[in-house]
Amino acid sequence: MTAKHRVVVLALDGVYPFELGIPNRVFGTAWGRYEVLTCSVEGGPVATNSDFSVAVEHGPEVLATADTVVLPPFDITLVQRGLPPKLAVALAAVPPGTRIVSICTGAFVLAAAGRLDGRRATTHWSLADTFRAWFPAVDLDPDVLFVDDGDLLTSAGAASGVDVCLHVVRQDHGAAVANDVARACVVPPWRDGGQAQYIQHPVPEEQASGTSATRQWALERLHEPLSLAELAGHARMSLRTFARRFNEEVGTSPGRWLIQQRIARARHLLETTDLAVDDLAAEVGFATGTSLREHLHAAIGVTPLAYRRTFRGAGVG
Repeated sequence: MTAKHRVVVLALDGVYPFELGIPNRVFGTAWGRYEVLTCSVEGGPVATNSDFSVAVEHGPEVLATADTVVLPPFDITLVQRGLPPKLAVALAAVPPGTRIVSICTGAFVLAAAGRLDGRRATTHWSLADTFRAWFPAVDLDPDVLFVDDGDLLTSAGAASGVDVCLHVVRQDHGAAVANDVARACVVPPWRDGGQAQYIQHPVPEEQASGTSATRQWALERLHEPLSLAELAGHARMSLRTFARRFNEEVGTSPGRWLIQQRIARARHLLETTDLAVDDLAAEVGFATGTSLREHLHAAIGVTPLAYRRTFRGAGVG
């Protein structure tokens, strides 16, 4: 019998209860594919940022047995530039190459440990200035919901923890399993845009309409060229107004958003169909198979064939 993939969640003092429960909720819903254990630095109860503590069954020794480690966020008033000695010892027990996932302020722990130096990462947008000042060696991108940098994944606040955990399930077991987990948790399999859509901005004076309906319209027509003029025309806006409103609502440009949606649809089709690359490219709106290959490689670093083999088995060609 194949051993379950072990996910160890390290609860730190001041942990946010909601985010602490995310790994067990997501990975625990994957029908026995994962085993989730929660530990603390000293193996005892952990104070949350709420009016209660949580009893934790395991000590830091289980970190040495982890396939994936998750660092949930903790109260921002407890964030510090250095790493407490006992926490440093606990993290040192994590075997090299173990996948580590942080949520929100958990990225500060990884950065303080030096694990993010020279690597791309994210954290909650409101903490970006502090993070950059403390850890200039980290390539911080505060505009995204999460960053997958191989064995280190960092995510923004709260629900972004759900996003990154679903992404891990998708990596491990494919889109179909991740989608089923998302349905069971009653959350979207993935969310469009980045943190920019959650940052407070002055409300635009003109609020007669938004771009949501046009985005839905575009998703139903990804196989078509869909120029900016067509999108603006559907939204009944000028090109300039549409581009500005779109960026305010989604956090990226219409062109980049379309490419993201086409890549996401292509990945789903690669995992769930036997369509040839050229046919699949046409289905999602890329002009040629070569264009699909270039965009997919730029986004995730692999070819369509390699991606399909990863998620559908070595026998798929």
